[in-house]
Amino acid sequence: MVRRTRAAMEATRATLLATARRVFGERGYADTSMDDLTAQAGLTRGALYHHFGDKKGLLAAVVEQIDAETDLRLQAISGTAEDAWQGFCDRCRAYLEMALEPEIQRIVLRDARAVLGGTLPNSQRHCIASMQRLIDNLIQQGVVAQADPRALALLIYGGLAETAFWIAEEDDGNVRLAQGAAALKLLLRGMLVEPGSS
Repeated sequence: MVRRTRAAMEATRATLLATARRVFGERGYADTSMDDLTAQAGLTRGALYHHFGDKKGLLAAVVEQIDAETDLRLQAISGTAEDAWQGFCDRCRAYLEMALEPEIQRIVLRDARAVLGGTLPNSQRHCIASMQRLIDNLIQQGVVAQADPRALALLIYGGLAETAFWIAEEDDGNVRLAQGAAALKLLLRGMLVEPGSS
């Protein structure tokens, strides 16, 4: 029996992820067969089972990859802003806008919720932690009112996630995006320190 090198194993895993991401994005999870997916990847079902356990495990890995990329995009938005508060607001709005991107909409917001349920991948935890750090910084600067940064991050992230699901449910989510963005602006305004308060 020939042992495969670590590099070959990582290449197989990467090929399966890339193929699944493309096929899930084009057809959706339910309309993707494991046989077709592995054939398109030029690999066997055994490779899929070895690396991901099953089709559901493969979907979870694809979602985690997309979530990690999303978090990096959001960090870039808030990290490059000249004003920390505006960067935070822009980051939140961008999260809602991403609900209209076909790949995120189909794989993360529709299929993952239906198939994986309420599981919280590590990348989502990182997103919440990143948001918590931003909020804590804004509290320290006196921009955001005193509150527990973790609680605020969870509430805002949860609200953003549910609104993104709501936007993704609509075939043309632009109307819902506009409604969600207006509500977000109102919600975020409520976090600010009131003028004259100490």
